[in-house]
Amino acid sequence: MFFHIVLERNMQLHPRHFGPNLREKLVAKLMKDVEGTCSGRHGFVVAITGVDSIGKGLIRDGTGFVTFPVKYQCVVFRPFKGEILEAVVTMVNKMGFFAEAGPVQIFVSNHLIPDDMEFQYGDIPNYTTSDGSVKIQKESEVRLKIIGTRVDATEIALIRFSEFPVMRTPNMIFLLYSHRIFKFQFCIGTIKDDFLGVINDPGAAA
Repeated sequence: MFFHIVLERNMQLHPRHFGPNLREKLVAKLMKDVEGTCSGRHGFVVAITGVDSIGKGLIRDGTGFVTFPVKYQCVVFRPFKGEILEAVVTMVNKMGFFAEAGPVQIFVSNHLIPDDMEFQYGDIPNYTTSDGSVKIQKESEVRLKIIGTRVDATEIALIRFSEFPVMRTPNMIFLLYSHRIFKFQFCIGTIKDDFLGVINDPGAAA
């Protein structure tokens, strides 16, 4: 899930930043450009923890910008197929529910919810067991297992509809294209397995 790794990046800096605070400007720009971004190979960059080295700058012809090779340490977050995560439910509908685990958005289809749980309409849509003892609604905390994620050259990418036919809905298509634009990490999860499901129900606490 979380990894501490070393990465390299070429940073371009405008000449107006040249001076005694050059290193501080480079580090500040590195944090602004890298923290919170997502790459397919390494996952979501949570935080930069240190800068190992800054190489000699190379002037770009005709622009005045200088490119510096920077080697830095960072903490990244990347889910894997088969990984168990704890997540917070953000939306519930008859197709299933969405949950978030840090920067990762996870969709759990109604086909991947235990058979004894049925969708209930109302002011607070939810999935409830026949005896009413367990309920999944917005803000519920659930333990789930990742069963699908896709990586391409630049980000954790779209999951093909052919792999998960249940996802063929207009809302789902919009979400997937949003993922491509904003580079969210998106996964498919299940709670239809042993030791998975609700771990905290805000409705019960109320």
